[in-house]
Amino acid sequence: MPTLYVSPHPDDFRSLLALIAAEFCPSSRPRVITEDPPASLNARSRPALVLPAGQGDPVLSGAGAVAWYLAFQGKRAGLDSKQQSQVWQWLSFADNELTPVSCAVVFPLMGVMGVDKKVPSKLFSLGTLILDQALAPITFLVGESITLADMAVATAVLLPFKYALEPSDRKSLINVTRWFTTCINQPQFLKVLGQITLCEKMGPVTPKFGSFLLSGAPKTEAQLKKEAKKREKLEKFQQKKEMEAKKKKKAKPEKKEIGVTTYNILTPAGDKKDVISPLPDSYSPQYVEAVWYPWWEKQGFFKPEYGRKSIGEKNPHGMFMMCIPPPNVTGSLHLGHALTNAIQDCLTRWHRMRGETTLWNPGCDHAGIATQVVVEKKLMRERGLSRHDLGREKFIEEIWKWKNEKGDRIYHQLKKLGSSLDWDRACFTMDSKLSYAVQEAFIRMHDEGVIYRSKRLVNWSCTLNSAISDIEVDKKELTGRTLLPVPGYKEKVEFGVLVSFAYKVDGSDEEVIVATTRIETMLGDTAVAVHPADPRYQHLKGKMVLHPFCERKMPVVFDEFVDMNFGTGAVKITPAHDHNDYEVGERHNLAFINILDENGLLINVPPPFLGMKRFEARNAVLQALMDRGQFKEVKDNPMVVPVCSRSKDIVEPLLKPQWYVNCTDMGKQAADVVREGKLKIIPDHHLKTWFNWMDNIRDWCISRQLWWGHRIPAYFITVSDPSVEPGEDMDGHYWVSGRSEEEAKEKAARRFNVTVDKISLRQDEDVLDTWFSSGIFPFSIFGWPNETEDLKVFYPGTLLETGHDILFFWVARMVMMGLKLTGKLPFKEVYLHAVVRDAHGRKMSKSLGNVIDPLDVITGISLEGLHAQLMDSNLDALEVEKAKQGQKADYPNGIPECGTDALRFALCAYTSQGRDINLDVNRILGYRHFCNKLWNAVKFAMKTLGDNFVPTEKLCGEESVSDRWILSRLSAAVSLCDDAFKAYDFPTITTSIYNFWLYELCDVYLVRPPASLNGDSQRQAQVCRQTLYTCLDVGLRLLSPLMPFVSEELYQRLPRRQPQTDPPSICVTSYPDTKEFCWHSEEVDREMEFIMTVVKTIRSLRADYNLTKTRADCYLQCVDAATVSLVQKYTLQIQTLSYCQAVIPLTANQPVPEGCAVAIASDRCTVNLMLKGLIDVEKEVTKLMAKKGDLEKQMEKLREKMAKSDYKEKVPVKVQEQDAEKLRQSQTELEKVTEAIENFRKMM
Repeated sequence: MPTLYVSPHPDDFRSLLALIAAEFCPSSRPRVITEDPPASLNARSRPALVLPAGQGDPVLSGAGAVAWYLAFQGKRAGLDSKQQSQVWQWLSFADNELTPVSCAVVFPLMGVMGVDKKVPSKLFSLGTLILDQALAPITFLVGESITLADMAVATAVLLPFKYALEPSDRKSLINVTRWFTTCINQPQFLKVLGQITLCEKMGPVTPKFGSFLLSGAPKTEAQLKKEAKKREKLEKFQQKKEMEAKKKKKAKPEKKEIGVTTYNILTPAGDKKDVISPLPDSYSPQYVEAVWYPWWEKQGFFKPEYGRKSIGEKNPHGMFMMCIPPPNVTGSLHLGHALTNAIQDCLTRWHRMRGETTLWNPGCDHAGIATQVVVEKKLMRERGLSRHDLGREKFIEEIWKWKNEKGDRIYHQLKKLGSSLDWDRACFTMDSKLSYAVQEAFIRMHDEGVIYRSKRLVNWSCTLNSAISDIEVDKKELTGRTLLPVPGYKEKVEFGVLVSFAYKVDGSDEEVIVATTRIETMLGDTAVAVHPADPRYQHLKGKMVLHPFCERKMPVVFDEFVDMNFGTGAVKITPAHDHNDYEVGERHNLAFINILDENGLLINVPPPFLGMKRFEARNAVLQALMDRGQFKEVKDNPMVVPVCSRSKDIVEPLLKPQWYVNCTDMGKQAADVVREGKLKIIPDHHLKTWFNWMDNIRDWCISRQLWWGHRIPAYFITVSDPSVEPGEDMDGHYWVSGRSEEEAKEKAARRFNVTVDKISLRQDEDVLDTWFSSGIFPFSIFGWPNETEDLKVFYPGTLLETGHDILFFWVARMVMMGLKLTGKLPFKEVYLHAVVRDAHGRKMSKSLGNVIDPLDVITGISLEGLHAQLMDSNLDALEVEKAKQGQKADYPNGIPECGTDALRFALCAYTSQGRDINLDVNRILGYRHFCNKLWNAVKFAMKTLGDNFVPTEKLCGEESVSDRWILSRLSAAVSLCDDAFKAYDFPTITTSIYNFWLYELCDVYLVRPPASLNGDSQRQAQVCRQTLYTCLDVGLRLLSPLMPFVSEELYQRLPRRQPQTDPPSICVTSYPDTKEFCWHSEEVDREMEFIMTVVKTIRSLRADYNLTKTRADCYLQCVDAATVSLVQKYTLQIQTLSYCQAVIPLTANQPVPEGCAVAIASDRCTVNLMLKGLIDVEKEVTKLMAKKGDLEKQMEKLREKMAKSDYKEKVPVKVQEQDAEKLRQSQTELEKVTEAIENFRKMM
């Protein structure tokens, strides 16, 4: 047994590395001694490893050598030469880059003397930054598990994490912290290190066992004094830091937490909310969003019948119909749903407010696989039963029971989002109405020959025992050898390797080398293929190769699908287990040997492989080839592994008799309607994908081996008549479909010309693919095939809005089946929204901790609450830890309460016509603050209007320049929103509404002199109030489709123009129209744009000279009489908005008084702000001179840094850009300071 000599010091990271490496090789773990090795061993330093006799050099010294030996023994030094090189690289990085700087950072805190002071601690930041970037996309440094690379780097940064890196430092090293926490929580690390507490505050460290860095004679009195002085200095430095931190806290008080106000007035469900009580002081989502939805629903505002005698009544405004992409009955709300519903509800509310007959039809999908899996798990967990224990009928009863208890959860969540769906028309794809439509669709298409039976390769999940659709197959990309967990296997299974082996050529000593990533499938090989033009194999035409494990002779076939430049140019062919090989098998009439049963066990193979599990056979076949000398090599191979999204099983291509839909003609029709402009797809960059799919469409497998779903209405026929030969499952002639067994029997009897009593039927056990019922959803919800009134009125629909990721799986199938079964397109337009990603652009993933539940954004959640959600997930311990670190980095204080309106507005604001949305919760919070601004603006405006204000039906035409300007901007917002809604340009809608309320109404129009509302001229005040009311009324109506709750709350507080006839709710009030709001004036806009430029210039000058509260006279020197006249016209606005004492327009020839600060507003006007007498000039000059000196020093220092010869090579590009920007900003500031000094000196 080897002996390991280590230091007893708990912080000797070199010894700790050796001890951790030893824990990873349990079979040859050394005996550990915490003493110096005997002098006779000639060991240079600890750690030292003494090997048993007969193993070469008996002693290994130093952390690197000892750890490498131990890690190699424990198979932790890399799986191949490439990985070993990578491990060695990280070992070198730890030793040469990280260890010296870690010591430079930590040892002074530990009172250790003799540290190399030439090593700057800033290099530690650089080293960890490199490490952080490297760890961003990976869990461990090399490969998929802990290696010596992780052990060495983790121990190199151990001391800084324990003693120096405060939480704020760790926040900037998200990936390093996540990885380090993962490492130290491994059992082997815990055994050596114990539970590590990360540093909370940097400070002196109490020495344990004395120093482990230096050894030798005891310290002299002088050395001890020097160390004491150093510690005293460090303590003073720490106290200074604490004082500075306290000052900062005093100077900048923390923001007050957002207040929460609740609605506490008892209101029966469906009754109108109290709008008499005063509004709370500030906006609170909990208060605003209470009570409104049940009232809207009870009043029938969301029904197309609202406001009309019948749906069949002709509406001059038109009709809008859209069906919801039915969410899974098992589902809960996620951000994808929130985005879909924000956009769809926004559009629905807009069409409804335009007076159109509007229907947004809700529905829910039965989600065959997902629901069956959920209920199966529930049965096993609660009663210890499988579905087979219950039987089909009882199991389906259990699913219906679960659906009735839990299945409408997602409907409640959609209501929370404010979705204005007609709930009376809600449909479930397993309801009798929709089930009848599914049955009818199948029978019609089967009778026509569009649906047929065939035995082909399908995506098979052995765990689910079912075929699955392409959308349920996740493509896991591997860069090389990777061990993956597979359900039903204790050990992980190896993927990402290419195994080469040889087939012997019959009748010769020659062999043909082939390669595969699935070596077990060679048991089903029936040929070897080569390219017809490959000169290496021309002599093998007509030859056979021998299968090593059975007496099968396999032809060498020549096929152009082979890439002669890849590998040996020879390919093994397994027609029954590979899609490409299937086609080769068809072309060359090869045997199709199925070697897997539905559970993944081997069949039709010789012993000893018969009955083996498929991945156990993988190793057995490899060993058998080695034993026969036919194995050649195994090497890393990048590949894509198909994984079942439901069961996480590896998907197998399996030959199964299934029902297929012939899509050739339907696909051509679907492509043609888009090419001819009958169906519009928005945005049009998706057209390429559409045509690629439709022009190259394959037939669609619609069989699923499940119990939950629409059972296929097809029957296999057995005829009790000697004149009729028995049929085979694959023969479509022996299959008949029917609405009932009686109808099917009659069809069968007619087909075989026998009496009904001679017919026996067996119904297919399988159910239909969920996408089949989804494909007819737009018309099945209205009662098709029956000619109902809803079908006549609402089909075809207007729009289909959904995510671009289901363009083929759902949208294309609706188009194909709609055209096939009804002869009509199901909708006229398709709008495809983007995919939601996190703020860093990463895909939402539970393991990253970046999946956001919209309800958490609406109501708020603590960081602990987010962590708790991870504990209920299926993630393993490592993934949970990684996800926690991700949550901590993104939401250190949790997610604040933002409310539904802010979430909806943010999602619409993000929805530009691109592919991805990088959603930042802080931006949603920003829109919550916008709601508060809106709230305060309306409250202030209502106070200004007064209790007795009565709005007139129309404006009078006597409006002031300010009134005309705000009405012009309001009309511009109306026009922008109208055009943008028609173009699905949601960012333009949100921007125009946001800008009108915030930057035009609040920042300009509401900031005007009280005289305009309460002055001498009662008429002027009245006109101004009417304008203000118009802005509030129209502004809230513009906002209503996006923010339904806050707009309703505030709108209900406003008086009505026609109280007796105006609609009861904002959601059924007319949307502002450009015909009605046509006050847009380019001239007024241009004038006000000029005035605001002047105002901003004055404000900038006031800020430069620190005139925060002091009013100063302002002289505006204009180039011509027209500009003077314009300034005079807007004098009051300039004075109010710029906080000036007086505004005096001057012509170009009139002199400007001395003592003014000067700034150019535009080529037509110069601003002169009178400073004389308002400030202490000498004092200001002294302050500015000091500031000028500081700026010059900073710039000089920066220039010196940038002028260094190695600056360009050594400094990261991002830092170089930051330095250049700092220099530019300092230069601008210096110019301003110099100019101000000159101006002040003129006044002295």
